[in-house]
Amino acid sequence: MKVSDPTGQTWRVTRRWVPWRRRLKGAIGSVPDVVPSGLGSDPISAVIFVVCLIIAIPFLLLALLASIELLALLLVFPVALAGRVLFGRHWTIEVRRGFRPHWEERSGDWSTSGRRIAEVAEAIERGAVPPTSWPADGQERVPEEQG
Repeated sequence: MKVSDPTGQTWRVTRRWVPWRRRLKGAIGSVPDVVPSGLGSDPISAVIFVVCLIIAIPFLLLALLASIELLALLLVFPVALAGRVLFGRHWTIEVRRGFRPHWEERSGDWSTSGRRIAEVAEAIERGAVPPTSWPADGQERVPEEQG
């Protein structure tokens, strides 16, 4: 669920579908075109190509890591979903500012986590931004004084 606080900041309150938080999400926007076009077969072109390849290696490694993570996600997702549905595993509620994780809480089953998402979203819309002033079990907490 996407909500905005009174200052206009966008927050996302969702269930986390897998047991871990994705690390490389959004890390790869677009790989820059580092190899210039029109290289010939002379030695200088070969040196330019090798230099461009060395520059591209970090982007290629990042793409490889993101691909491995996606493959792990695809392999674990059916097992994690079955565990949550069949064995009553708890869902984790995640609050993100934009796409950056900000706060999380373990919740109950599907319906309980849905109600908790609605409560958290309403609290954010009222201005109770985690973790300083946060509703717990339907009660609003007063922010702690910092000395």
